[in-house]
Amino acid sequence: MAYVIGVDVGGTFTDAVLDDDAGTVLAAKSPSTPPDYSQGVLDVLGLLAEQLGRSLPDMLADTHHIAHGTTSSLNALVTGNVPPVGFLTTKGHRDSIFIMNVEGRYLGRSPHELQHVLGQAKDHALLPKRHALEVTERIDRDGTVVVGLDEDSARAAIRALVDDGVRAIAVSLLWSFRNPVHERRLRELVAEIDPDLFVALSSEVSPRIREFSRNATTIMSTQVGPGLRDYLTTLETTLRENRLTGPLLVMQSNGGAVAAAEAPAAAISTVGSVLTGGVVGSVALGRQLGHRNIISTDVGGTTFLAGLVVDGEPVRDTTTIINHHPINVPTLRVDAIGSGGGAIAWIDPGGNLRVGPRSAQAVPGPACYGAGGTEPTNTDANLVLGILPERGLLGGRKPLSLDLARQAIETRVAKPLGLSVEQAAAAIYAVQNAQTGDLLRKTVVEAGHDPREFVLYAFGGAGPAHCAGYAAEVGVTEVVVPLGPVASAFSAFGLASSDIVLAAELSDPTVVPFDPARAQRNFDELERRVRDGLDRQGVPFESVEIHREIDMRYTMQLAEVTAPVSGGTLDTAAIEAAGAAFEARYAELYGRDAGFREAGIQAITFRVRGVGVLPFSPELPPVPTATSPDPSDAQVGTRPVQLDAAAGYVDTPVYDYRRLAAGHVLTGPAIVEVPTTTVVVPAGTTGTVDELGNLTIRTGVTTPCLPTRETAGSVS
Repeated sequence: MAYVIGVDVGGTFTDAVLDDDAGTVLAAKSPSTPPDYSQGVLDVLGLLAEQLGRSLPDMLADTHHIAHGTTSSLNALVTGNVPPVGFLTTKGHRDSIFIMNVEGRYLGRSPHELQHVLGQAKDHALLPKRHALEVTERIDRDGTVVVGLDEDSARAAIRALVDDGVRAIAVSLLWSFRNPVHERRLRELVAEIDPDLFVALSSEVSPRIREFSRNATTIMSTQVGPGLRDYLTTLETTLRENRLTGPLLVMQSNGGAVAAAEAPAAAISTVGSVLTGGVVGSVALGRQLGHRNIISTDVGGTTFLAGLVVDGEPVRDTTTIINHHPINVPTLRVDAIGSGGGAIAWIDPGGNLRVGPRSAQAVPGPACYGAGGTEPTNTDANLVLGILPERGLLGGRKPLSLDLARQAIETRVAKPLGLSVEQAAAAIYAVQNAQTGDLLRKTVVEAGHDPREFVLYAFGGAGPAHCAGYAAEVGVTEVVVPLGPVASAFSAFGLASSDIVLAAELSDPTVVPFDPARAQRNFDELERRVRDGLDRQGVPFESVEIHREIDMRYTMQLAEVTAPVSGGTLDTAAIEAAGAAFEARYAELYGRDAGFREAGIQAITFRVRGVGVLPFSPELPPVPTATSPDPSDAQVGTRPVQLDAAAGYVDTPVYDYRRLAAGHVLTGPAIVEVPTTTVVVPAGTTGTVDELGNLTIRTGVTTPCLPTRETAGSVS
């Protein structure tokens, strides 16, 4: 017996999914344990072992590999909880990271913030100026050494940083992606002075043109590298002590995993790793269900996440934004807002009800948890509305207090707005659905797609309770709630479904058309790096897939769009085909007449993505088939539930999903209880259980795909 395990460490809960080579799929959920998240990982693995009737060491001994998604990198950067880091750059260029170009005033800001020009500031400095030092050297744009590295001054700068207590050093020199010789020598000099100091080089972390983004990416990777290294070392040691022999893999933002030993060197690639698990899981489930266009939505304890699958492939991006800084990381595009189950409801200075982005998180949690939280959350509202059972979550292992939920809503929302507790709870529920719907418009429409042409997948602890509401906001008529054995641990299912993915890239700006031999040299070198990296993973692959692409733009325009490039030996026709693919995608994103072909096209960054396909991937097993569509045998009672403020509380049938079978049809309003989540089937909709145990909610009603009220045109 061989197991594959996916572990998703969220801000509130840690989820795990286990699959074996006989087709068994098991899931478990346990509270996260900040600041030592590794304990929560061991807790949830222990729950899986209990379900198997085995000890934890025996289960791990038969585990092929564990794919682990961690929030530690992202949380550290967002909160600024990072160790002191030094920065070495070319003389005369230290202030690039503080000037932030003009981008520092608009990146990552909402349309509302962008309207207040006088209130904008270049805040969130990555490090104090005393930790940013210069070295004498210069390499030109062609990679020629113009001024050699002054090693004496470099040693002095390194000693100054070490004496000031930095725990790591980021090195980003001008044009280093053309010639990394000086960066590599600086790493050797650091090792001479302090061999234990963590060092990251921009030529390895982010070999792209544009100084500010390359500097920011390298610094942030250096900030999270030591912590990620320590966390993974501790976790892997503990797992080895418990007889794990297979590899521990770490999920990356690009939708694939990498060996734990390799992850810290490119730590920035793990930022958002748990955000991508749900999208990868959607691709895997979509293959089973025959869905090619999917909106993947995950409402966890802290955030609402939305990603896209188009024609069977996840939508990818080349950058992301953290604290107003551009990060050069190939990633699956996942948009996020702080609107999870633990999102706090509050009244702004204008007297408006807001939900999120602050979260009650795992500790103290929503008020109804009874763990000291006093602020009302989405979870508290859902309990008051009757959506959640009073007996609690996780099959009763997480008790809930209706009195505490009512008290928090009354004090913080109902009284200030002059509402009853029930009205306030309904308002919180409505705001949650509206703002998550707004994000979906941004995610889908701004990517050039019509949401009415997609199926929406909804998961996470709170996703199934809200999915029908936010799907209706954008006109989606079919919603799939993955149930079966994975339920709210669907992101962990995605992690277990992931392959190993490595990417290598290099900026080499040139004008299209250009000599195919130039592109061939670039791709051959990048492919060599990727294949070498795959060989270091220590995992046998069923196959290896190599994908080529080029980031292109119209001359004098800023927007870069990624175009695929064919494999094999390149010729003029292949370069022309890549240019045509760029123009077609540009038109989809920005409009048919937005490009200016007469200005010419520039190829900016060449990239190779290698996929090491792992031996087996989890699939949801079939469930028993019902003898009739009538689900009455699965009904466990009724309770008053308010899903529509105008209709008030309605006695609503409650079903136990473990008694449902393929072919059962539920007529809304209805509630389906799962130990790890709750599904809402509103009035006017039907829910049908498919052959894999998933619940498909259909409205049969389409609504116009309107522009977002708040987020249209926002920068992500």
